[in-house]
Amino acid sequence: MALKLIEHGSPEYQQMLGLRSSVLRKPLGLEFDPVELEKENHDILIGAFEEEDMLGCCMLIEENPATLRLRQMAVYNEKQGKGIGRAMMSFAENLARDRGYKALNMHARKNAIGFYEKMGYQVASEEFTEVTIPHVVMEKKL
Repeated sequence: MALKLIEHGSPEYQQMLGLRSSVLRKPLGLEFDPVELEKENHDILIGAFEEEDMLGCCMLIEENPATLRLRQMAVYNEKQGKGIGRAMMSFAENLARDRGYKALNMHARKNAIGFYEKMGYQVASEEFTEVTIPHVVMEKKL
């Protein structure tokens, strides 16, 4: 498995949109907003690949000069449980550290809390609803 940065608008970015749509959006009856997608050209886009096939993806957004926020973490359902998410998280954390960030946070779906806790993240908020499902803020000092 190879982990790499993805360029906005590239063929890999199109694969990323397909993955995010099938895993994160379509099950909730949601679609992407083109305005939202255009803003992603400033974000750090990460993909996990086997050959040319994307297995998983995530993105990092600067919240402030010390903190990045993880968004849109997705691994194809049939590929889950094989260490892809864990590898992407380690890659994202190392990238954040290398760029001088001190913390990483996210809006984690309630059903993913256990995964992030195993990666050293702590719940930092009360439960709230986002994209129709329960979430919490989770964070980790880098």
